[in-house]
Formats: sequence, structure tokens, C-alpha cells
Amino acid sequence: MSEELLVRHCSPTLAGIKTGNMFTMPYTTEKAVNEDIRRLNKMLVPKGLRALPLRYVRSRVLIYIYRPKNLKKDLSQKEAFSILKCCGYESCNPDKCIVKLIKKLRCNEEFPHEIGLFLGYPPEDVRGFIENKAEHYKFTGFWKVYGDENKARKLFAKYKKCTNAYYCSWSQGKSIERLTVAV
Repeated sequence: MSEELLVRHCSPTLAGIKTGNMFTMPYTTEKAVNEDIRRLNKMLVPKGLRALPLRYVRSRVLIYIYRPKNLKKDLSQKEAFSILKCCGYESCNPDKCIVKLIKKLRCNEEFPHEIGLFLGYPPEDVRGFIENKAEHYKFTGFWKVYGDENKARKLFAKYKKCTNAYYCSWSQGKSIERLTVAV
């Protein structure tokens, strides 16, 4: 698994300032991906993170890196649970929700719109995206913003700054393990 992809796409999660990130990468076999994920989890799990392959499509795999404690907190928010319920989820238990998300991802070509909740997006923005069919947003950055634009702009700047700093440190030889913050 490419460390560069991890740094470019997951730095805010590695730093502990975001619930989760996803990225796609090419793969040759599912067995090789699973071995990479096992190796990665040996390093991440002690620091409070997990990596999962969510979907395999046309020689590409979607990888999810997340902080289970943060996800539990995010999904237990009243508005987040309301969205999940409307999307067919039976509980806000993170493990059960991830299993449901994986099933939805593997059965449908289109991404389930509630996926933003698994990445730490504000529920009001996820609901706005669903209700407005991805239109009429106030601002777009890491996601489409329907709620607090100023708060989102500050958060996007923080994520970008984190990613730039992590990439610079990684480019200078700092390992992923040392870059990953235990929270």
C-alpha cells in the first residue's frame, strides 16, 4: 500500500483532527490488499485507528481509514442517527453501520449519500446534500457545505495545512507510524 496515498488522503485522520478518510488505489488481488490492511492495522490499531477495504471495483479498492471512538461519537448525534435511520440503518452502532455501508457500497454503483457521516462531515451538510440532490450548496471544499460556511472554511484550511505539513514531514523521511497521533 502506498504511504504517499495515506499521507495525501488521510493526514487529518492520522493527526486525530478528523474522524475518517477514504481513498482508492489499484490492486492486483484481494489477498494482497488484505495483507496490506493487516500490516497497516498492526501499526494503526494501537494508536486508535483502523483501516478497512470497503469496495473492490474494476481493479481498484476503496480504503477507509478511521478512528472508531470518533465515529461512535459522530454517529450517536441525534441528527446523524436520524439520517442513518432514513437511509435504512437499524442502529448507530459503528460496527453495524460499517457493515451496512459496505453492503450498500458493494451492491450499488453509486455512493450512498450518508457516507459523509463516516468521514466526520457535519450532519447538517450530509442532510443538505441528500435533500438538495447535491445542488444549492453555499460552498464546496472537502464536501459540499449547506450549514455553517465560516466554520467549514476554517476546518478545510486546517485539513489542508495538516496535509501539507504531513506530506512535507513524510517527504523528509518521517514514517507513517511516527506521523500517526495516538488519541
